[in-house]
Amino acid sequence: MSVASDLPLWVALPFAFFLLLGAGLTLIGSVGLVRLGSFYDRIHAPTLGSSWGTAGIVLSSMIFFTATEGRPVVHEILIGIFVTATMPVTLMLLGRATLYRDRAEGVENAPEMLASSESVSKQTE
Repeated sequence: MSVASDLPLWVALPFAFFLLLGAGLTLIGSVGLVRLGSFYDRIHAPTLGSSWGTAGIVLSSMIFFTATEGRPVVHEILIGIFVTATMPVTLMLLGRATLYRDRAEGVENAPEMLASSESVSKQTE
């Protein structure tokens, strides 16, 4: 028998809820990365998916290990803080570097590509 099968129902339900929520949000971010058209659109979806998905998975991990170890386990909050702080900043810097490269290579409509891709995505909905 495993420890997970011995969990009481009042622990198993929030654990499963937050785990599925985090995995679902991460999946939505991954699908957005694949489906969106331009690079400037694609850098948005993984940020939301990883930040909120990590939050759900970290919450479920905290619930599980708090219940199985019999003491509050909160050091996993550091993982959530680091991912939430670094992922948006990293993708923002990546977007700025790409915009700088596009302008240096002579792609004049780099910011307009973002606006045109938004209008195309609205038309396809």
